[in-house]
Amino acid sequence: MYNFFTQQPEANGYFYLSGNDFNHAKNVLRLKIGERVLVSFDGKSNLCEISSYENETVVAKVLEKDFQDTSLPVEIYLFQGLPKADKLELIIQKTVELGVSEIIPVEMKRSIVKIEEKKKESKTARWQAISESASKQSKRSVIPTVSKPVSFSTALQIAKELDLVLVPYESKDGMTDTLNSLRLIKRGMKIGIFIGPEGGYEQDEIDKAMQIGGKIISLGKRILRTETASITATAMIMLYAESML
Repeated sequence: MYNFFTQQPEANGYFYLSGNDFNHAKNVLRLKIGERVLVSFDGKSNLCEISSYENETVVAKVLEKDFQDTSLPVEIYLFQGLPKADKLELIIQKTVELGVSEIIPVEMKRSIVKIEEKKKESKTARWQAISESASKQSKRSVIPTVSKPVSFSTALQIAKELDLVLVPYESKDGMTDTLNSLRLIKRGMKIGIFIGPEGGYEQDEIDKAMQIGGKIISLGKRILRTETASITATAMIMLYAESML
């Protein structure tokens, strides 16, 4: 069942989808009258059926409101050390599918990639499109935001406002630290995860993350690529949060 996102509220029991949604529904997916779709508005999914195509608009009748809630009981903010472009695209796709709430690319000292200021807008637009596509594929009711790349100091300022900040690194007590940190998670929390770029962290970055209350955790004994670490950490929190439902 395909998922559409709209900024227009329901009107008299119908949603009206136009523009790219109309073309995608009628000409790409070739959805027929009577076929069921999901229409997400304001963070909630609604079960609908296509009633008609009128004036380059999909008319979708609402069958059931708040049809399915795919959101996690916590919000996950991924502070991703800026990696190579193709890796970041993979990270966005997979972590959105896993339930991340927002992705903040972070310019760290060992980041190999340096994005010119004038190119950040177009890069961010592409990343946001990937987030939207992944949201549709995974039947999410909201599209996570991918922000423009920020400095490490700005990332720390954002993270300070969260309830819990996790930093996968060389944890003294290994998975014991990880389990103890996971046990701190409560419903409704805003949780940040810091992941280093290909070159890893500088020690002063770790020190500064700890100064704002970041908790050092382990993702296991193996050395993980940055994209593997991001997906693993997000999945770990997702699974723990889902167990609270």
